[in-house]
Amino acid sequence: MRSLARLPKAHLHLHLEGAMRPATLRELSGVDVRQRSVPGGFTSFEDFTTTFRVAARLVREGPRENLLRLVREVVEDDAADGAVWTEPHFNPLTYVADPAAALDLLDVVIDEGRRTADRLGIGFGVMMFARRNADPAEAVEAARLAARRADNGVVSFGLAGDEAGHPAGPFAKAFAIARDAGLISAPHAGEHAGPVSVRAALDALGARRIAHGVRAVEDPALVARLAVEGVVLDVCPTSNVALGVVESLSAHPLPRLLQAGVRCTLNADDPLLFGAGLLEEYETARTVLALTDPQLAGVARASVEASGAPRSVVEDAVTRIGQWLDAPDRALTPQVREASRPTDS
Repeated sequence: MRSLARLPKAHLHLHLEGAMRPATLRELSGVDVRQRSVPGGFTSFEDFTTTFRVAARLVREGPRENLLRLVREVVEDDAADGAVWTEPHFNPLTYVADPAAALDLLDVVIDEGRRTADRLGIGFGVMMFARRNADPAEAVEAARLAARRADNGVVSFGLAGDEAGHPAGPFAKAFAIARDAGLISAPHAGEHAGPVSVRAALDALGARRIAHGVRAVEDPALVARLAVEGVVLDVCPTSNVALGVVESLSAHPLPRLLQAGVRCTLNADDPLLFGAGLLEEYETARTVLALTDPQLAGVARASVEASGAPRSVVEDAVTRIGQWLDAPDRALTPQVREASRPTDS
């Protein structure tokens, strides 16, 4: 069986604070948020965000070293899972309101992420995001901040939070600023609201990637549009189950979306809270969703091609993905089958 850890991939839907290692959280606070929350799931999106804030507070209100450590460990974990590019969500305006101080904090994250990525031989970029439950004026400020680093560390612009009750329209100005700066438009949609939120992300925000987007499957015409327009869905199966978006992993719509020609990527969302990292999501897609190796290679290819990674990183990853797929499945080779037979005692 081909090793999924060796499959080059990009991680595109990952919230920085929600990717803290459980051991780090325990060390810094004595609290095990994942252990307390995930087995029973979350009763509501508000329940999830409340839990998320416990981890975020340690980084936002603690010493700067907490943030630097978080960035290092997130990059290290993605590299260990076979990522050649990691693009975590981060918004320094949730730490400090002053734009100058926020820009300084953004630079700290970019610099630490790049240093760690360089050490590990992978790439790093930031998705700057706005908050749906905040004043759209804050989103404009976030977009302007992101635009200042569009050629130096920030590669995409998102919109996080519960889209139910917070439509996309008021954030159109912010996304226009981001797109004009060359940033990839990648808002959340199609998670806690249905197809209408996905359409709004396309029409009002010019989305080229959509974080989640899985409820588009409820509207066949929308699915067809996503396929034709080449819009990528950054899918997080374990998160979708934990938050009640889908009933179970076996019922997840990812295989149907792929079959319909929609380009999708696999991601962990908030591994601290949901328990699965990037590699585990690929393994789940293979074992539970029955994706074939060609399908998994296609998902990995979509992830690097839809990322903000430099062309050299993308081209090298695509070549290596092809090599991964062309390599023999060792589990099926005669030598391995022969070696696995029991010997007479």
